[in-house]
Amino acid sequence: MSDPHSIWSKTVALEDIPERGLHVHVVADEATRQRLAQAASLRDITRLEASADLTRQAGQSVRVTGEVVASIGQTCVVSLEPIETQVHEAFDLVFSPQEPGAGAATTAEVPFDGEEPPELLTGGLIDLGAIAAEFFLLGIDPYPRKAGVVFEVPKTAEDPSSHPFAALAALKKGKTDEKS
Repeated sequence: MSDPHSIWSKTVALEDIPERGLHVHVVADEATRQRLAQAASLRDITRLEASADLTRQAGQSVRVTGEVVASIGQTCVVSLEPIETQVHEAFDLVFSPQEPGAGAATTAEVPFDGEEPPELLTGGLIDLGAIAAEFFLLGIDPYPRKAGVVFEVPKTAEDPSSHPFAALAALKKGKTDEKS
């Protein structure tokens, strides 16, 4: 799958976020939807948009909360018929600038206390398009099923030897007989 950062990019600069916070709504254009559909092996994406609230926190940290919603064309895994499905995925992230003097290859050790460590805020930019693309991709149902469609196991013939696993059953029976 392609890197979401290279597919959809809508950045907000840290200095553009007022102390009271900022609400941003982004809508993916046709070209972006086509690239994401191709990356996710979807028939199409007819709607893809995200809303986010950016709030400054202590220091230079920023909390980004919001949701991504989409209407996508998929194929039912049972009937193989085309279906339309919806994606609705919430996100809640904290971005924090790199520690002074830390190298780009250095990873900070964060004790696990149940919360995710902050995302790295590089260049003073938060890419809402990339966030939306990542959470959109995570929200796609990998096994979509048309409403009311049920998988039924194929019926085997009356003859037990015609069963697909008949040869294995015969081998297993032969080993059981040898032990007796």
